Amino acid sequence: MADAQLLVSQNEFTCSVCLDTLTDPITIPCGHSFCLKCLTDCWDQSQEFSCPQCRHTFTTRPELNRNTLLNEVLKKLKKTALTSSPLQSQKYAGPGEVECDACTGKKFRAVKSCLTCTASFCQTHLQPHSEGDALKHHTLLDPDGNLRRKLCAKHQKSLEIFCKTDEMCICVMCVVTGHKGHEIVKLETEREEKQKQLGETLSKIRRRLEKREKTLKETRRAMEKMKISVERQIYENENTFTNLILCIEEAKKKLTERIREQEKREIEKAKGVMEQLEKEIEELKKRDAELKELSETKDHVHFLQTLSSQCVLPADGDSLSFTATADFSSEDLIKELSFLKKSLKMISQWDIKSSILSGPEAPIFTPQSPESRSRDEFLQYFCPLTLDINTAHRDLRLSEGNKKVTCERTKPEYPDHPDRFDVWPQVLCREALTGTRCYWEVECNGGFMRIGVTYKGVGRKGAGKECRLGDNSKSWSLLCFNSKYSVRYNDKQTVISAPYSPRLGVYLDWPAGSLSFYSVSHTMTLLHRFNTSFKEPLYPGFGFWLDYNCSVTICHLQQCDH
Repeated sequence: MADAQLLVSQNEFTCSVCLDTLTDPITIPCGHSFCLKCLTDCWDQSQEFSCPQCRHTFTTRPELNRNTLLNEVLKKLKKTALTSSPLQSQKYAGPGEVECDACTGKKFRAVKSCLTCTASFCQTHLQPHSEGDALKHHTLLDPDGNLRRKLCAKHQKSLEIFCKTDEMCICVMCVVTGHKGHEIVKLETEREEKQKQLGETLSKIRRRLEKREKTLKETRRAMEKMKISVERQIYENENTFTNLILCIEEAKKKLTERIREQEKREIEKAKGVMEQLEKEIEELKKRDAELKELSETKDHVHFLQTLSSQCVLPADGDSLSFTATADFSSEDLIKELSFLKKSLKMISQWDIKSSILSGPEAPIFTPQSPESRSRDEFLQYFCPLTLDINTAHRDLRLSEGNKKVTCERTKPEYPDHPDRFDVWPQVLCREALTGTRCYWEVECNGGFMRIGVTYKGVGRKGAGKECRLGDNSKSWSLLCFNSKYSVRYNDKQTVISAPYSPRLGVYLDWPAGSLSFYSVSHTMTLLHRFNTSFKEPLYPGFGFWLDYNCSVTICHLQQCDH
């Protein structure tokens, strides 16, 4: 036991400079001891000689001599420490490790915690629990820095029982005090049950984790796919704009050349006129001089003989004229260039919004702000339309020269025709629109109407999606339902938030693959634009639901224009 005590006190022989066991110990007049090298280095770097521990200052530098007695004690301590096997493996407690509660000075790392003693012990101080009979019955567990939480706060006894009624750990004293009559089990029993619940929870977590990892993987894959799509789209756009710039430059070059050629022709024409005029002026001046000379002669015979021939004037050059061309561009060219400029300006303002639509309809390009364009810009592309009676459903009545269609209960007597819709109340126009720009307006009246365009191959017989405007890949439509709008293509619907107007405008730019729907009032408001690639002629069409007395009228601009 004397050796054990000696070993414990070794921690007190520490240099306050290097915080390690003293080496070549020296003691200065104030009584504190340090390593010879540590204090020598300290004083060599300072002009003041003071004790590093108590800060006592000496007027002259004290002579440093080794403390022989202290040095012998440290040698014996080190020798004893090396021959003591229990301490060879012991280490001081580091950050986050449990310290021995019995150590003094620098503490060793605890190897066990005693629940009965509510203390943690290193290997040396744990020996009484294994050697003495009085401590053998104590409950030992792995080092725990917070033993108090394993004790009952009320009775300071070990928590050894679980109360299922109150869902809490209790001690033996709690059983007969606050938990009498409750369902009580051993901690081990409750642990087994809770372990099963834990297993189920872990399974749920792992399933959710697997699902989330799968979603993450899919998201990453989608992101990579999106990046590839973006790069491809940017590349295609760059090529398109490069080709467009080259096309514009080529058009500019050719137009400039044609204007210069026209200028050259006009200049040559003007030069020819000027040469003729100069010759005629020279001839007239010559004749004027001759006649003046003749008028002044005194020779009557010469005057009379010459006058008749001199009075005959040269051929009249009144037909010689030249009108300068003030404008080398046509009105149509100015309109086309103005339209191109506005289109490019719109493209620079476009934004891309993700859409669920598939195929050529994803993504859909829409303006960042509501499009404001003059109605006159569209009226120059006005296209008169006429309803085709051979396509009209039997619930539809055509009137006003086949410009108006009404859904009504009185069914007209239409003969059978292969182009007639037999289930859906729909009708198409006669005109096939292709390779050009077209604009038309309609007046709507009722609760449900479809306005759209379709290929000729859309279905006519039956109630399938292949027959309904907007529910297949051959048609595009705008729905007006209870004063609200939505668009449909290939059975995909997109709701539109916009003020309702009974008059609608439809603008088709077939070469550009653009179909736009506008609300027409005092301004033109873009409702939606489809961007795709048309492959066949398009037929305007209209559809209804089981809402009788609904009607759509194709506007005559002379009649309907406000």
